[in-house]
Formats: sequence, structure tokens, C-alpha cells
Amino acid sequence: MSSDNPTPSESDSPTDDSHLIRLQKYLAATGLGSRRHCEEYIETGRVTVDGEIVTELGARIDPETQVITVDGERARMEPRRYFLLNKPSGFLCTNQDPAGRRRVIDLFPGEGQRLFTVGRLDENSEGLLLVTNDGAMAQRLAHPRYRVARTYHVQVAGHPTREKLDELRKGVRFKEGVFRVSGLKPLKKQGKSTFLEMTLHEGQNREIRRMMARIGHKVMQLIRVRFGPLNLGKLKSGEYRRLSDTELKKLREMLNEQHSPDLRKRKSKKKAAPSRGKPARRGAGKNISDKETGGKKRSVGNKGKRGASAVPKKPAQKKSTGRRIIGD
Repeated sequence: MSSDNPTPSESDSPTDDSHLIRLQKYLAATGLGSRRHCEEYIETGRVTVDGEIVTELGARIDPETQVITVDGERARMEPRRYFLLNKPSGFLCTNQDPAGRRRVIDLFPGEGQRLFTVGRLDENSEGLLLVTNDGAMAQRLAHPRYRVARTYHVQVAGHPTREKLDELRKGVRFKEGVFRVSGLKPLKKQGKSTFLEMTLHEGQNREIRRMMARIGHKVMQLIRVRFGPLNLGKLKSGEYRRLSDTELKKLREMLNEQHSPDLRKRKSKKKAAPSRGKPARRGAGKNISDKETGGKKRSVGNKGKRGASAVPKKPAQKKSTGRRIIGD
């Protein structure tokens, strides 16, 4: 029987937390890095919420009203940016290099500080490289389980025989496992060298150079020309451009294809529901309690409505305009 008096919805409840977000997810969205890297920032005491250090995972925050800092600098959401770079030789895919060598992000002056590469091309390799501040997408694109196709034009010393190339197709064993090419064809011979087109899905460290060395042919030049649905095109070495809406759509569609019903079914069999009374996985469903914040560091309790507790807020203050975001 229906009632004339409407029942208050969960969103009307004073304990509603639908607007809250996990701290590590928010940090990744600001462009600090992958979610795993952001979890390391939290666990090592580098993150504060409203001036107090939070070291436990699973804390939920309200980015609209709370102040989150990392190493003393406020973490703010920035517009997501995606660039396609033709990486020149001699640049490192790292944001920190104690030796002071040239980095890929040095090629992006004026585009903001929180950019990082999607995966890596080694220092002497060239070609297509994605650079972004979208930590979540970068982590997925670089993760081996998504098996993003990477195509390279490779110049090698000498002229590999058909038998040698067949060895690469069958797979070459290294300590990490068997490295295989999913596509391989000769392009042309030039003097005492040969140009090959190679496609791989694994993304292992220096895999092409190691595979070619195993069959006795040194890599002279390595250029990535395709990454998933993206093509290098006629972009000159050292130049970059923004991804088009169409290219972004294709990237997202490629990632979403990995979440087919069959794949989810296989994953669900591996994950058993936590039994009552057993501890949950690290950071899952943990809430920060007001009664346990006697020191500078906040500890974590499990009391209260599941998923409803959060980092306690300080009284609302006038919103700061913050630093100017460059590049959009």
C-alpha cells in the first residue's frame, strides 16, 4: 500500500556522502600520477586534508570545501589534457632525473607542471608518445592487461634471414618470460641495413633491442609509428599536438572493449566476497573517526554507516582562487 507521505531518500539524509570521493582517486585526477603512485603519497605522510596528515587509504573527501595538499602544495583539479608527441632521441620518459638529463616534459613549456608520459620509450628511441595529466587513463593504457598494440619502424644492422625472423614470431625467452611479436614484416634494405615493421602488445623494457640482439642484429634506429588507434603521421621530431575528440573517443572505446561480459565474469570468479567478521582489503570501506584524531595524523576506524564517514571538514572559508592554470 502506498503512503501519501514520501519517505526521505538516502540523498536527503544528513549522512549522505554521494558527493565525496576517495582521496587517492582525487589526487590521480589532479594529475599527480597513477592512483597507485597517489596511494604511496598518502601512505608516506605527504598528503594533508585541511592541514592534517592523512596516511590511511580509503579516506573520502569533499574537494569543493576541503583543502588537500601534497608536499605543502595545494592539489587542484586541472582540465585534462592529452598530447601526441614525436619524441626525439636523447630525451628521458621521467619527471625526475638526478643527473639533470633532458626529459620529455621539457618539450612542453607553458603546458603546466603535472604532465607525464604514457608508458616509456627509452632514451635513444623516437616516435609516437602520449603525454597527459590524466593519471587514470595513463595507467590503463600502459597496463599490460589492455594489450595496446604498438607498431615500430626498426632499422637493424645486416639483413635478417627468414629463419631469424621466424624465431621472433615464435617467441624469444628472457627472464621476464617469452617475448613475441604480433606483426613482423621487412620494409626495405638500405646498404648494409634492413628496415622492419614490428608490432607488439606487451611493452616490456627494451624488448625490441633485446630480441634483435638475440638473433644477432643490432638496432640502429627505432621509431614508434602507431599506438593503438593513434598514428604518428607527419608530425616532425620534437613537435606535439593535442589529440582530437575523435582520437580520444577511439582510445576510450579501445579501453572499454576490455570490459566485456566474459571478462567481467572471469574476474568475478577470482574475487570472493569478504566474509562477515574477516578484515576487508586494504583501504576498503575504512572511515576516519572524529574520536580518533588526537594527534597530527588521523587514524582510521570502522564505526558508523558503511561508506558514509569522511575526513571531518573545517568550517567553510572564503574560496581561494589558487594559482593560474596554464595551457588551456
